[in-house]
Amino acid sequence: GAGACGAGAVPPRAAGRGAVSGAGRPRAEPEQLSLASQSRRDARGRLHDPSGPGDGEARRLEGSATLHSLRIQHGGTLVFADRQQPITLRARYILIQDGGALHVGSRRCPYRSRATISLYGGAAEGPDVPGYGRKFVGVGPGGTLELHGRTPRSWTLLDKTLHPGGLRFGAHQSQKQWSSRGLNLRVVDGGTGQVVAAGRFDTHLWADESRRLRDFLASQAPGRVVAAAVGDSAARSLTLEARLLLREVLHSQHILHLGYRQPWALVGVLGGDQFSTSEDRKQYQRNGTTGLAIAERDFQTYDGTHFTVTAFSGWIKGVPHNGFKVEVSKGITLSLVDDVTSWLPGDRIVIASTDYSMHQAEEFNLLPCPECKSNQVKIDGSPLYLHIGEVVDGIDMRAEVGLLTRNILIKGEMEDSCYGQNHCQFFSFDTFGGHIKIQRNFSSVHMEGVELKNMGQQILGSYPVHFHLTGDVDERGGYDPPTYLDNLAIHHCFSRCVAIHGTHGLLVKDTIGYDTLGHCFFLEDGMEQRNTFYHNLGLLTKSGTILPSDRNEAMCLAIRTNVYGNYIPLPSTNCMAVSTFWIANPNNNLIGNAAAGAQDVGIWYIFHRVPTGQSEGQYPEGQAEFTPLGIFYNNRVHSNFKAGLFIGKGVKTTKASAEDPREYLTVDNARFRPHQDADPEKPRIPALIDGLIAFKNNDHGAWARGGDIIFRNSGFSDNGIGLTLASDGTFPTDEGSSLEVTQSIFIGESNNVGSQGGQNSYWGKGANGEYRTLPRNKTFPIRGFQIYDGPVRMAKCTFKKFTTTADRYSSAIGFFMKNSWQISPQNNVSQIRMERSVGLKVFFGRPGQWFGDNDNDGDKVSVFHDLDGSVTGYPDTFVGRADNSLLRHPGCLTVPRWNGMICTGKYAQLYIQARRPENLTLSIARATYYSHPLKLQGVNRGVPYQQYQPVVMLEQAYTIHWDGGTPEDIILYPINFNRGDWLHIALCYPKESVFTVVADIYQRQTGQVHSVKHYLAAPSRHSALNRTGERLFYFDSASGYLFVHLQAHEARKGHSYCSQQGCERIKIMAHMYSRDSWSCAFNPFLEDYNRPATQHSIPQRLTAPCSQCGAPQVQNFINDTFFLFSSRGIFFVVLDACSGAVVSRRHFDTVGAIDAASAMTDYVQTSGHSFCLPFSGSFAMLGYKGQVKPSWIKILNRAADQKAVSLQHYVPLKLNEYGCPAKLIKSAHVNG
Repeated sequence: GAGACGAGAVPPRAAGRGAVSGAGRPRAEPEQLSLASQSRRDARGRLHDPSGPGDGEARRLEGSATLHSLRIQHGGTLVFADRQQPITLRARYILIQDGGALHVGSRRCPYRSRATISLYGGAAEGPDVPGYGRKFVGVGPGGTLELHGRTPRSWTLLDKTLHPGGLRFGAHQSQKQWSSRGLNLRVVDGGTGQVVAAGRFDTHLWADESRRLRDFLASQAPGRVVAAAVGDSAARSLTLEARLLLREVLHSQHILHLGYRQPWALVGVLGGDQFSTSEDRKQYQRNGTTGLAIAERDFQTYDGTHFTVTAFSGWIKGVPHNGFKVEVSKGITLSLVDDVTSWLPGDRIVIASTDYSMHQAEEFNLLPCPECKSNQVKIDGSPLYLHIGEVVDGIDMRAEVGLLTRNILIKGEMEDSCYGQNHCQFFSFDTFGGHIKIQRNFSSVHMEGVELKNMGQQILGSYPVHFHLTGDVDERGGYDPPTYLDNLAIHHCFSRCVAIHGTHGLLVKDTIGYDTLGHCFFLEDGMEQRNTFYHNLGLLTKSGTILPSDRNEAMCLAIRTNVYGNYIPLPSTNCMAVSTFWIANPNNNLIGNAAAGAQDVGIWYIFHRVPTGQSEGQYPEGQAEFTPLGIFYNNRVHSNFKAGLFIGKGVKTTKASAEDPREYLTVDNARFRPHQDADPEKPRIPALIDGLIAFKNNDHGAWARGGDIIFRNSGFSDNGIGLTLASDGTFPTDEGSSLEVTQSIFIGESNNVGSQGGQNSYWGKGANGEYRTLPRNKTFPIRGFQIYDGPVRMAKCTFKKFTTTADRYSSAIGFFMKNSWQISPQNNVSQIRMERSVGLKVFFGRPGQWFGDNDNDGDKVSVFHDLDGSVTGYPDTFVGRADNSLLRHPGCLTVPRWNGMICTGKYAQLYIQARRPENLTLSIARATYYSHPLKLQGVNRGVPYQQYQPVVMLEQAYTIHWDGGTPEDIILYPINFNRGDWLHIALCYPKESVFTVVADIYQRQTGQVHSVKHYLAAPSRHSALNRTGERLFYFDSASGYLFVHLQAHEARKGHSYCSQQGCERIKIMAHMYSRDSWSCAFNPFLEDYNRPATQHSIPQRLTAPCSQCGAPQVQNFINDTFFLFSSRGIFFVVLDACSGAVVSRRHFDTVGAIDAASAMTDYVQTSGHSFCLPFSGSFAMLGYKGQVKPSWIKILNRAADQKAVSLQHYVPLKLNEYGCPAKLIKSAHVNG
């Protein structure tokens, strides 16, 4: 809409044609209203009115109205008047098409009043409107929907931790009846609100209890708050000396005359004056009811939080009551990162969980708060859970805080409970909400500052906001300005948040999706591209029924209408994938989003091998898997059950059949392998995951399968497993790729200990003995970086706080458990920083819970290369499992705690295919360890052969046996061999066997074979293995060993398994006259390998610390500068508030020096506008000297016998309020 802002400014075409006022008069059936004019439309449905603007029928809605339905078409326009009074429009549906337009505000003139569109009607009431269904706002061809409300800040982050009850140590409440006779006391720290001591003294029955009471009070520090309450009776044996003490130290006016069973309560300050005490008493009544004596006083913590200490005592119906409360008073003030002056009293907010359970998200209403700063609000309730508001151990764990209220509201009118065919076996509540559906060739759609509540239906296609097959909706599609959704609050909805279906170029910005069913931000058919999700927040994403991937276990097993026959789905693999961001094509942008709690996954990149649904045929098979990734930058994922970020898997793109009875769109397998122009013949384009923060996810922080994929500048903390990287595929199905993580932080157990409740399942002891929430299970083995297969690379990463406990292992680097697949010796690490808090750097597992027998093929051959010794201390070494004799040599060092060993040498993989039969166990032994063979089961999933992939030391000899006979066809591939690398192989066969041995090069992409060369039989083993370049084999019929020399003749590049020419291989075809089991009983290389190898000695251990190791963003104390002190007292560091430079530091002996207090006062007063950081072992403060009081001021204080405090915060520099020049805002990171 153009023109001046006013009371419902009308777009020019609609001006001057009347108004709708009071259309909501009661009637038996509300009318159906159509706003229209006679005009013609172009092919896109846009209106062309030959008589000029203003000739269409237009109405301004000036008051609330109820209609049966509303059609706005053929040039008709409806505009909401903006007269500072609420307007509600109720209708079963609103359909806008054929040149029709609905305007509430405009981009230039946002709506200022409150407007509500309320959609009513039950699931079975009235007929469906074709293409839309029921209870909707629909935008068809030529339709315009312009909704522009106020755009308050959509969401921000907590800037100060919110504790349960609003106090750092939580609120306190206790109430007793019988069994608390005597004087009951609570001692409270007035600076924190923490109850630091408690006692009960039976001064009714025992005179000695008065002495114990005196000793108890004498042991408390002056200034402590003491709350006292009588339980039952406390007077008979309460001595005069004790009464006088209470009068003296707590200024009690009534204690001297306390009588039998008299209710009495007091709150006072030890050593305070008479005005610091609150006291109350009642007279005991023989009828057993006295009412309550209540004493209460307000206090303020160090950080400015007001709280009340209450004590009460009395009799009710013959039963004594007494108790205490310590709780926040005057509302709880939240400090937030951003200016939230646009949030108003009465608005509703949600604070995200910062723990494992998404159900710790909490809602509050806002209270008036004239004293609040621009970044503060006051809430009307008391939080049940801990919500972190700080950077913890280098990871930003600050809780998201979202505003749920907007002044334009579209909602569904709901029944009180579930009814009819609305899946009531899964939901107790009504799920038939409203929905908005936008169709192809709409004229214009822009929505900002809109709240959507009770929207969506558990019906395919009925979502809160649904762009349905609309094609390009930006400039490419002719839309100017481009279509966008901005600053929406979608909450308490019943099917998704925003569904993008067959739509490209849509901007979704600053939108909240909270407490919804099914995938929230949803790309549907796999062909949606160029959409941008910018700074959106999704949380409390729950399971729904529509797609298999939406469903939880119960839904997956119960909904079987679309499976074939009697197939029973497997919930963990077919379903259970509901995600906050379901990204079905990689060519979309995710920037600055937060996925703060889903039943399964926060952000899931899923791949459709072909487009599905109504988009079938729109790209060739496999294209999505080859499509490069759009922008992924600075996204946060936490409090998700399965994973924060998941890259991999696909959906089943065929209907259920006898061959595959699973339902259409069931979760299936797929691999992400991005190439230039989505063409596998062109170079790979690495997918960059930049700035991911993943914390408190039950299972994985992130899982990525594919190649090439790079994680950079990321942080992983308190996840069951921080990050797992799995390769594009196993040889020979891919050409070799890599995955990498660099410049990232991994934390095992941070200082975010969490809080019980909210469906957190596990609560137990942490590594430091503190109680904390735990992922998966109390015994689950925590791993920071998990290696699955490879090749993977990790560089410049930092690990902290991985310490094994009595209940569970916790390692910085671990391996996929119960792994049947390959492990690449190309896996490598470098420039790794392991902090002292890492107790277990590497762990290969042990038989037992979680690891099973720890005996699968991948378990046995686990390995990685420590390039620079930053993990092991020994450069250029390989780390493998301790019992792997294929890697071992006499120079290896065994590390029992790791169940591993450190070895030098050259290692690669021997890939073996076996046919006829394909179910044998292979034994492979290196000649020097012939009596310690490695037994491999192999895998043959989906292929007609058995495959084995041992890691081997190069330039060595190996024997290969099978149990129960020998396969007729065997293919040997040297993979990860460089040109010239070789092995000697001896394979065991029955002595009458006859062989055909062929070498060739297999080009996997084309399936073609070239460079075929036939091996000739050699007269001796020596001639077959002498490496003259001839292709020879030798069969020793006496021993049954066939000898071949396996060597790579072509050059290999990068991460490829094979050369550019293809994969070299030797094919051995044996004709065996006997199928009887045959064994070759001795070591055929004994005379050649009877001396231990000495050429692979371990290098000298590194002694100097690695200054370049670790993530560069890990900063200790102040911007990478350490300030260490060991003297008693308080240490000050002062920074200039404008430049961030350290201008002064000084130590004060507050124990021995007499004038320390005045010296500190003089020191602080002499500094200008500055940050002041005093700290000692148990005290830390971040302060500011100036006329303003910034929100980031923090104080932490602990008792001397507790562990040292840790205070971390990013502090903005060069702010105008500091009196600095108006330049770019910078920040310093302080960590004390």
